[in-house]
Amino acid sequence: MKAKSALAAVASELPDWTFLTNHAHVLICLARDPDVVLRDVAVFVGITERAVQRIVAELEDAGYLERKRDGRRNKYRLMLQKPLRHPVEKNCHIKDLVGLIK
Repeated sequence: MKAKSALAAVASELPDWTFLTNHAHVLICLARDPDVVLRDVAVFVGITERAVQRIVAELEDAGYLERKRDGRRNKYRLMLQKPLRHPVEKNCHIKDLVGLIK
């Protein structure tokens, strides 16, 4: 019981923001498991399934991933050589981001 309350106290002290965006979180989930169901990604990232679907569509449209149908499921392939979009990270690639976290 004390361990749970200690964890809750630590969690309540954490800020509401994170260093990475939901787009990065989704990319990392897909890098870890290319066969993952988007519903599971949503739970892991902490956003709605619809938000994950929108992010995947945006990443696909921008050329950061490919979606391939495999029966009733999708399989995702990241374009690891694509550069990150922000000017601060323009010299880094998707593989660099995934490599840090994966």
